[in-house]
Amino acid sequence: MRIRALAAASALATGAVLLTAPAGHAAPARVAPCTQGELTVRAAAVAAEPTVVRFSVTNRGGRACTVERVPVVSFGGLDGAALPVRDGGTGTYRIGARETAYAAVRTIGDPADPEARRAHSVYVSDAPGRWGGVFSARRLGTGTRVLVWEPVTTWWQPSRAAADREIGLG
Repeated sequence: MRIRALAAASALATGAVLLTAPAGHAAPARVAPCTQGELTVRAAAVAAEPTVVRFSVTNRGGRACTVERVPVVSFGGLDGAALPVRDGGTGTYRIGARETAYAAVRTIGDPADPEARRAHSVYVSDAPGRWGGVFSARRLGTGTRVLVWEPVTTWWQPSRAAADREIGLG
């Protein structure tokens, strides 16, 4: 019984501290997920590095909203999706009104890899099961196909440069 009483007293003290915390330290208000109509998805291969595709999602809405922390990137006609370059990819990423988030995918480590698969398009979405954008290899700038083998993707980032660093560019 003593443990329960101590736990209850501790919880009450913690609650009192949280209720009196200064406004700057309060927990942020929950931000609703973005709706499909609010988002625009874009993608293009990196000219000097055609095995890397950069993409962005722009919140055209008038309020902040959230997308999944790791974008969904899959390849036309192939099974599976790109995996995050670092663990801990669950959660959300906040995009302010009229702001853009950036990510990148490395489609293949070595273009000469004999196990490389070929896709005619790349699909990018902000969350599983939601509409995103389908980009043909030609539109991306990779020619008639995208070489794919063990693709990895970054989390959404606040800038193109941050996404480039995450994927190992400059």
